[in-house]
Amino acid sequence: MAAAKSQELIQQLLQAEKQAEEIISNAKKNRITKLRQAKEKAEEELKEFREKEEARFQKEMGAKATADPAEALKASTKSEVDAVMKDYTANKARTVQYVVSKVLEVSVGLTDTQKQALSAGVV
Repeated sequence: MAAAKSQELIQQLLQAEKQAEEIISNAKKNRITKLRQAKEKAEEELKEFREKEEARFQKEMGAKATADPAEALKASTKSEVDAVMKDYTANKARTVQYVVSKVLEVSVGLTDTQKQALSAGVV
């Protein structure tokens, strides 16, 4: 009877070991399945992101391709020329007045060097 009881316990241990192996096997399969699902979901999200970014890039590049750089340069140059003309108009009268005042301001006296040259008879 002790041998039968021992045999029965061994059978229970073998059965428990078999069940544990099945549980571990199922857990591994579930883990692999979940990893595949996570990978597929990540790839799907990445694909959506790439498509969205590609569309945004194409939109920006399309806008830049249709823009005329010569027209932008022309507009920029025109605004700079307008600024120079505005400065010219604002400062023209003052500049002319300054030049005229300096031309008309004549000193009537002789400097010491000029007096010395005249007295020495050099000039």
